[in-house]
Amino acid sequence: MTELASGLYPGIVTHARLKPRAHRLRYRIFMLLIDLDEVETLGRRLRLFRAERFALTSFAQKDHLSGTGDLKAEVARHLAEAGIEGGGPVRLLCMPRILGGVFNPLSVFFCHRADGTLSAVLYEVNNTFGDRHSYLIPVEGPGVVRQGIDKGFYVSPFMDMDLAYGFRITPPDERVAVAVDVSDAEGLVLNAAFAGERIELTDRAIWRAWLSHPLMTVGVMAAIHWEALKIWLKGERLRPRPKAPARPVTVGVAI
Repeated sequence: MTELASGLYPGIVTHARLKPRAHRLRYRIFMLLIDLDEVETLGRRLRLFRAERFALTSFAQKDHLSGTGDLKAEVARHLAEAGIEGGGPVRLLCMPRILGGVFNPLSVFFCHRADGTLSAVLYEVNNTFGDRHSYLIPVEGPGVVRQGIDKGFYVSPFMDMDLAYGFRITPPDERVAVAVDVSDAEGLVLNAAFAGERIELTDRAIWRAWLSHPLMTVGVMAAIHWEALKIWLKGERLRPRPKAPARPVTVGVAI
């Protein structure tokens, strides 16, 4: 069987809010790395995974970006409009649908050149109000990716808009790590991170991951709202919700 780039990454999510009131959480999830050229192949090879169909675990392209269909073509268009070289694989790190349900606070597209080197990372952010926005930032050089961009999209009702994101990414291989530092003019406000170890994407691996996280989608949504309630009970005020950005993708620069 030909080795696939797609894989399964069980791991840990952590959040640590430092101010104005300290708050921490930690929970286990699993994420899929989906090579967008392998979606149909995965659907044929696996019984517990389906593309664009209901299953124990599944993947639907409409869950990402504009929701209109061909994700690889859409990513290629965003790269071209930003003047970033593409032409190679596009691999998406995200949580799958579980029994038809999904919520991805952050999905990460790894965009490659034709020679296989990483050219850009596209960060897709969803909030619990049903809005979605993405940040596209070019990559310079191999190794750990370090990027930054100003916040332009409303996510948490307990976070200001005048903030900046700093990303630290270990691109998917035997392990993957995604860390986001959120800072204001005075320093770090919050750190969120996911780290996972790669497992070959098989029916056995999917079944074991599901047994360990049977209510993952519901659990993530419940955790978000439960933690929001606890933050509110600590006395944190709600921030007004501004209009969504006019454009679906904010383009940053390499740093």
